[in-house]
Amino acid sequence: MTMYFLKRAFLLALFSCCWLATSPSTAQQKPIPKPEETLGFPVGADFHLATYEQSLAYFKKLDEASDMVKLVHVGETSEGRPWYFALISSKKNLDNIDKYRAIAQRLAHPAGLTDEEAKKLSMEGKPLVHIDGGLHASEVAGAQHTISLAYNMLSKADDPKIKNILDNVILLLWPSLNPDGQTMIGDWYKSNVGTPFEIAPPPFLYQKYVGHDNNRDAYMLNMIESRVVARTWREWEPNIIFVHHQTSPFPTRIWLPPFAEPIASQTPPIIAREVNMIGMAMAQALESNGQKGATHMGTGFDAWYPGYIDYMPVLQNIPAFWTETALYNYATPHFYTVRDFPQDKKEFRVESLYSSPWPGGWWRISDAMAYMETASLATLDYAAKYSDVLLYNRYQAGRNTIKKYEQEPPYAYFIPQKQRDLARPAELLRRLAFHGIRIGQLTKDVAFDGRNYPKGTWVIPMNQEYGELTKQLLDVQAYPDLREFPGGPPEQPYDAAGWTLPLQFELNVIPAIKPLSPELKGAIQLVSGTGKDWKTDDKKDATPADFVAGIGFDTNPVSAGIKVPEGKLTGTGTVLLVNPAENNAFKVITRSLKAGGSVKFTKEAQRYAISGLARTTLEPWVKDLGLNAELTTNTSGATVKPRIAIYKPWTASMDEGWSQWILEQFEFPFAIITNTDVLASDLNDRFDVILMASDRPRNLKDGFAKGAVPPAYEGGVGTLGAANLTNFVSQGGTLVCLNESSDYAIEALHLPVKNVVAGVNAKDFFTGGSILEVETDPTHPVMAGMPTRAAVFVDDSPVFATLDGFKGQALAKFSTSGSPLRSGYLLGEKYLQGYAASLDVQQGQGHVILHGFRPQWRGQPLGTYRVLLNSVLYGGDVAKGQYGKPDFWKSPALVKP
Repeated sequence: MTMYFLKRAFLLALFSCCWLATSPSTAQQKPIPKPEETLGFPVGADFHLATYEQSLAYFKKLDEASDMVKLVHVGETSEGRPWYFALISSKKNLDNIDKYRAIAQRLAHPAGLTDEEAKKLSMEGKPLVHIDGGLHASEVAGAQHTISLAYNMLSKADDPKIKNILDNVILLLWPSLNPDGQTMIGDWYKSNVGTPFEIAPPPFLYQKYVGHDNNRDAYMLNMIESRVVARTWREWEPNIIFVHHQTSPFPTRIWLPPFAEPIASQTPPIIAREVNMIGMAMAQALESNGQKGATHMGTGFDAWYPGYIDYMPVLQNIPAFWTETALYNYATPHFYTVRDFPQDKKEFRVESLYSSPWPGGWWRISDAMAYMETASLATLDYAAKYSDVLLYNRYQAGRNTIKKYEQEPPYAYFIPQKQRDLARPAELLRRLAFHGIRIGQLTKDVAFDGRNYPKGTWVIPMNQEYGELTKQLLDVQAYPDLREFPGGPPEQPYDAAGWTLPLQFELNVIPAIKPLSPELKGAIQLVSGTGKDWKTDDKKDATPADFVAGIGFDTNPVSAGIKVPEGKLTGTGTVLLVNPAENNAFKVITRSLKAGGSVKFTKEAQRYAISGLARTTLEPWVKDLGLNAELTTNTSGATVKPRIAIYKPWTASMDEGWSQWILEQFEFPFAIITNTDVLASDLNDRFDVILMASDRPRNLKDGFAKGAVPPAYEGGVGTLGAANLTNFVSQGGTLVCLNESSDYAIEALHLPVKNVVAGVNAKDFFTGGSILEVETDPTHPVMAGMPTRAAVFVDDSPVFATLDGFKGQALAKFSTSGSPLRSGYLLGEKYLQGYAASLDVQQGQGHVILHGFRPQWRGQPLGTYRVLLNSVLYGGDVAKGQYGKPDFWKSPALVKP
C-alpha cells in the first residue's frame, strides 16, 4: 500500500509539474504570437518601422491569444484612426479590474476618507501604470518598444520578476500617443529607405495642426488627442504616467529624472520625491543590465512649464515624467567615434549623475528600444515593490492639498460672468473642469472682502485635491534668475517662462486672500450637468459658443454644466453691428459672408457691420454664440471680403498649423500656399491677404537645403519669392507677418524698420516665452476690439524702431518707462521701453503688418485671437482707408548696448 501511494503521489506531482509548465498562472489559451508574424519583420530591425495600423493589428492578436491582455477603445484621432490602449496584468487582476479602478478613483479624490481607510484601500489596490510609445512620431523607438515590451512580458509571464509585476501591477500600455504620426513617419521613412533621402526630415507636421506641440497642449486641451488622453486619465486615475521620448543630450544614451532646475512651483513635494525615486530606480536597472550612458538633471529638461502632457499630471498628484533615449535617425543605424563627442565628454570622465560614460560605437533602434524596455520594466518593478506606498501617496498628496488651501491663500478664485467677452470665462472654466477641477457658482449676491459678487459669479474653491493645478495655471509666474555662470546669460527655460491664463484669456480673475465667510460658502453651488457619451452621442457641436467644435468638453459633466450666457440683440434696423472684442463675432462675420451677406468695417464704431441677411438668420447666431450685438440702419464702411492665403513652408511649421487651426475654428475660408505659389507671379490675382506664421527667416528664405530632402521639398521662397511678395504688397496686397517672420519681411521686402533686439547678447536682453504688456491703438482695424493696455505672449520676438522713409503707423507699443513684464521672465527692459510691438508698414499701395508677438501661440491667448483675425480681414477696401491716431507713437532713438 505504501508503494502504491508513493507511486500515485509521484505521478500526481509529475502531472502537476507538467501542467504548471504548460499552463502558467495566467492560464493563457494560445501561444503568444511573435511580432514578426504580424509585422512581417522583427520589431526593432534596422531599416524597418511598424505603422500604427501594424502595431494595432499585433495588439489585437495579443488580445485574442492571452487572457492577460484586454484592449480598451478610447476614441478616435484627428484623422479618424481608432485609438486603443492595452490593459496588461494577471487574469485575476483583469477579472477584478472594476474593483481596482474604483480604488484608484477613491484614493485620487480623498474628500471624506480617513487615513486609516486610505491605508486599507492602498493595501487592497493595485497600481495602475500608464506607459506609452510617445507623442513625437519622429522619435521612433518608443512606438516600436511598446510592441516588444508587450511581447516580452507576456511570453515570459512565468519569469519571477515579470510574474511579480503581472500579479501586482495593472499596466495601461498605449501603443502610441500619436497614432496618426506613427503611420505618417513610418510611411515617409519606408518611401525613402535605400535612397539618398533615407534620413530626410519629413516636410509635414506629424500630428494634424500641431506636430511637436502635441506635448504642449496638456492644460489647454485644444487638440482631440489631448482631450482623449485627459478624459481617459480621469476615467482611470493612473498612479504613474511614463511617456517615452528621444533624444538624450549627446553622447549620453538616456536622460532620466530628476529633472533640471527649475520645476513647477506648485509641484506637490511627495510626488516630486516619488518621480526622483523612480528615475533612480531606472538608472540602477540600466547599470545592472550593463547599459551605459544614463544621465539626470543637467540644464536642458526642466519641468517648469505645466503644458507637457507628461508632467502636468504631477499637479494632479500623479508621479508623471518622461525620459529621453538617444536617437540617430529613424531605424537607420549609425556608428559613433570619440571624434563625434563634444570636448567635455571626450575624456569619459565619471560624473555623479553620469556614472558610466558611453564609449561610442554602433547605435541602432534596437539599442534605443532595449534602454526603453529596461526603463519601463524598472518603473513597473518599482510599482510592484512599493504598491501600497504608491497608492497611499496619491491619497496623501490630495489630502495635503485640500488642507493647505483651507489654511492659506488663495482660498478661492472668483471669475465674474460680466467680462468683455461673455464666452471667454466659460472657455477657461470648461478646460479646468475637464481636468477634474470642481467649479461653483454663487446662488445669490454676496459681499466679501470689500467687493460685491453678483449671483452667477463663478467660484473655484481651492480646498480640492487638484488645487495645485488651479494655482499653477491662474497665478502669475516669476521664472527664477538662473545663470549659466555668475554674470553670464540666463539659463533658458526648456519651454515657456510664463503662461498665466487669466492674462492670456483677457479675464478678470480675483483670488480670495481671506478665508471664505460662512455666508459665501453657503452661497456656492457646485456646477454639474449631463455629460455626453463620446461613444454614442451625436458628434455635432455640443456647445456652439465654445470655439472647440464637436462634443468638445461636454463628455465631462462639470464642463457640460458651464454655460455661456445667452447673447443679446438690441436696437432696431437691418444692419447688425458685432464687436471684435468678442471672439465669436468673427464666426458671425464668416457665416454671414458664406450666407451671401455683406460685411463692412465701420471706422467710427470700430465694429463690423453685417447687412443683407434676415434677422431670423442673425439672431440665433447672436444668442447661441453669447454675443452682445446691436441692430442699426447705418450701412457705411469699407467692404470686408478678403481672399486669404496662409503660406506653408516645407520645414513643417507648428505656428502655421496653429494659425490654420484657429482660422478653421472661426470658419474662415482660406487657401494654403507653398513655395510653388509664391514663386508664381499671380499672387494679386488670387489673394488680398497672405499670412506668414512665426518661422525663422532662414527657413522661409532657404527652406531645406538641396539634397537634404526629395527635390519636391527643397528650398524656400528665395530671391524670386521675395520679389513676388514685394510686388504683391506694392500692388495693394496685405502681408501679415507673425513674430519671427517679421524679421524675414524686414529684410526681404527692404522695409525701413529695424528689430532693435536682433543680435543683442542674451546676458543683456532675454525674455524666454513670457507675457508682456503693450499699449494698443484700437482705432486701427487690426487692433479693433483690443483694450488700450493688453497682455501679449512673446517668444524670440522682434522689437521695432523705424528708419528714414517709413510710412505707416504703430499698432502696439511698449511703455516708455517701467517693466512691461506681466508673467515669466524679462532681462533688459530698456531694450523695449518706448519701442513698437506691432507695425502697419505701408509699401506702395499695400501693407505689411508686423506683429512682434504671437497672437495665437498654441491656441492659448484667446485675448489676442482678434489681432490675428482682424489682420487677415485687413485687405482690399478695408486696407485702403486711413486709420489710427497720428500721435500714438514716435520711434525713439536706438538704444545702445
